[in-house]
Amino acid sequence: MFRLSNNLVGILNLVTFLLSLPILGAGIWLSNRANTDCERFLEKPVIALAVFLLVVSLAGLVGACCGVSCLLWLYLLVMFLLIVILFCFTIFAFVVTNEGAGRAVSDRGYKEYRLGDYSNWLQKRVANTKNWNKIKSCLADGMVCTGLAYKSVNDTIEQFYKEHLSAVQSGCCKPSDDCDFTYISPTVWNLTVGTATSSNSDCSLWSNDPKVLCYNCQSCKAGLLDNIKSDWKKVAVCNIVFLIVLIIVYSFGCCAFRNNLRR
Repeated sequence: MFRLSNNLVGILNLVTFLLSLPILGAGIWLSNRANTDCERFLEKPVIALAVFLLVVSLAGLVGACCGVSCLLWLYLLVMFLLIVILFCFTIFAFVVTNEGAGRAVSDRGYKEYRLGDYSNWLQKRVANTKNWNKIKSCLADGMVCTGLAYKSVNDTIEQFYKEHLSAVQSGCCKPSDDCDFTYISPTVWNLTVGTATSSNSDCSLWSNDPKVLCYNCQSCKAGLLDNIKSDWKKVAVCNIVFLIVLIIVYSFGCCAFRNNLRR
């Protein structure tokens, strides 16, 4: 029984250790090649994750295979904390993504998005000017609206209205239908009508400048939150599977720890 549980924990941590090496390499590569705020935002979390996996997997590997009980105890403590954190995050993700959805518009292939439909916690994250400036930079770097402009440049107004736009494209790359602007191309609209009569504050924020568009609009923030909501729900489901795996590994680790003490 000693060899089974200890060897299994050792093999699992060896795999984790090997996986952490390319992750660390990717983080170092990003730190040397980062040119945008989005890339700089990713480099530190990637390096931190790699170092965490490296240290924890080494502690589990040495503790299980070499019979070092103090390292295995530290490994189990970290695993327990990770299980608790993942469990709490999963519950939190389901709670904050429970509200909000796009609003269907008659004769449109896309939906319209309103910031007030989403949870207050998510709204506060994008309401912060510092946060939103970084997000806008990422949206511009991702060329989401540029891609839409090239793809649908020859569309008539009827064809454009039938387009199945993503939440971000609908919220950030075109004005709200409430504005009643005249269509010229997907990201260029005649602003001579509609602005004065519409009660939607986003109408006055729209610009045909490709660097501005509707990136400052509430609808853009709402479209981003809709994407986040969808992604977080997928992550929460994956976390449930990951939690089950972690609990199984933790159980084997406890067996290995008891075996070390018996030896």
